[in-house]
Amino acid sequence: MNTQPDLPIRPDWFARTDLPEGITHLVEPGVNPFLRANLWFIHGSDSSLLVDTGMGISPLKASFPDLFEREPIAYISHGHYDHTGGAHEFSEVWTHVHEEPALSVPEEATLITSELSPSFTEALAADTESGIAPDFLVDALPFADYEVAAFHTTPAPPTRVFNDGDRIDLGDRSLRVLHIPGHTPGSSALFDADTGALFTGDMVYEGELLDELPESNIDDYVASMRRLMTFPVTKVYPGHEETFDGERLLQLIDDYLSVRAN
Repeated sequence: MNTQPDLPIRPDWFARTDLPEGITHLVEPGVNPFLRANLWFIHGSDSSLLVDTGMGISPLKASFPDLFEREPIAYISHGHYDHTGGAHEFSEVWTHVHEEPALSVPEEATLITSELSPSFTEALAADTESGIAPDFLVDALPFADYEVAAFHTTPAPPTRVFNDGDRIDLGDRSLRVLHIPGHTPGSSALFDADTGALFTGDMVYEGELLDELPESNIDDYVASMRRLMTFPVTKVYPGHEETFDGERLLQLIDDYLSVRAN
């Protein structure tokens, strides 16, 4: 198979939406929806926080000079490469202590479907209308001479690690770190008690939740879901798909527990 696809060029690799709640949403439209992660830039008075960094296919900071004039802290919700790929661009990289190994020695990454594990390819295919996995994990290229086969993830050792209950102070915003293992051992969410905003990473979103990966644990996932039900959440900013409110969060958790909880 040709490992250099004939795809359109998308020079504006990231799409940006500035939200009224002082949050900027960034996403990579050229990435397959299965790996198209949400990046949440939380504007603070003293410092700002970027929750997850995308695939690392195209430079992030250079895409929005105004947004990154004051460099934010990059907080990584978990160590999968659709969330960590751009982390090496930042001088401050924070995460939960159990995800430190995944950032320091990142997983092997590829944009070529034939190089994925059979289980990953099956999940990718199940996410399509045709039931057939695409040949590549992108449907566009950031520039003409971009080499898909050369894609890799650069190590980004954390400069600071967190435990459950630790707080991140941005000046006019304070975020509590919630350790919610299940998807990965160190998956974490960030909760803003003042606004009810919850940044969940890949723990909860609209769509099939992945709890059978080699690094996943269903019992932990169930316990983490039950824990999230106890927080007064008003809006969820997930790692994939659209935002939703606290009522929908409880429904998604109930749906998961009805299948997975003993």
